[in-house]
Amino acid sequence: MPDFVLNINDARFPVTAPGDETLLSVLRNRLGLTGTKYGCGEGQCGACTVWIDGAPAPSCSLPMMSVANAQITTIEGLERHGVLTPVQQAFLDEGAFQCGYCTSGMIMSATALLRDTHHHPGDDQITAYMNANVCRCGTYPRVLAAIKRAAQMSASNTGGA
Repeated sequence: MPDFVLNINDARFPVTAPGDETLLSVLRNRLGLTGTKYGCGEGQCGACTVWIDGAPAPSCSLPMMSVANAQITTIEGLERHGVLTPVQQAFLDEGAFQCGYCTSGMIMSATALLRDTHHHPGDDQITAYMNANVCRCGTYPRVLAAIKRAAQMSASNTGGA
């Protein structure tokens, strides 16, 4: 089995595994980073969303060898020094989850939306961007409210910028 070094959440992790093992499997089963969830196994539900070089990606369909030189961010890498991000806090405040299985993927996608695309998205923009994230419990109205709250919180924290 080949040796790889993965850059995850600003730390380097040596991994000995087959290069075609999925990133999701490595994260959960070899590194104990279990916040990222297995959903459909086909990259269609969003439960396994992580960031690869800052962009949301389904970790269940990425061979580990394809991301060996990338910067990988998981849900565990968002909070800093025990302080939740505005998106994480807004999901809690709005109760934007029921079973919680999709939540980490939703938070990763929503954070990328607010960071890169729209700082103050409307309902249609949020819906279009979050379309790749499935919630089987149907908490979509609360997810929408959480993303809007996070946008407001972020604007307040940066003085409106």
